[in-house]
Amino acid sequence: MPLVLPPSVLGFYLLLAFSPQHGLGKWLQDTFDTQFVFSFKGLVLASFIYSMPFMTGPIKSALQQLPVSLAQASYTLGKTKWQTFKSVLVPNIKPSLLTAIVLTFAHTLGEFGVVLMIGGNIPGVTRVASIAVYDSVERMDYTAANTYSLILFSITFVMVISVFVFNKYQAKSPLE
Repeated sequence: MPLVLPPSVLGFYLLLAFSPQHGLGKWLQDTFDTQFVFSFKGLVLASFIYSMPFMTGPIKSALQQLPVSLAQASYTLGKTKWQTFKSVLVPNIKPSLLTAIVLTFAHTLGEFGVVLMIGGNIPGVTRVASIAVYDSVERMDYTAANTYSLILFSITFVMVISVFVFNKYQAKSPLE
């Protein structure tokens, strides 16, 4: 659902789910004395829930493209499923794994709807750059909005270029 729901809708339902007045949120408050609504940990959890599908898709695709013989060979050598996954499969999808992690992080970095709904806009606690851009535009402070936007753009641009360069380097054969 996080892939198809508008972020604000997902954020609203997470707000309800984690609210201390309702079900899961009430249980978390009563049992662990923790609150996810309007807190940094809630913002992180909501971002994780929202962004997870953006990571699992590429990783699943990369794992499906690996030859079955890799896992079978590992099993014949006495390795468990976990050992095979950790020592054989994951190293073989390193470029896809890195791409998924970086793109998910970059996507989350600019997230607005889920972050605003579950975290609010509390300076020093849950105010993030994407919300700062919005606030600056609302105040017609385009200089600050441009600064925040340029910082976000630069971070994501460097991350994406770095992944591209890393993957290109990884794809070269040892004879090149």
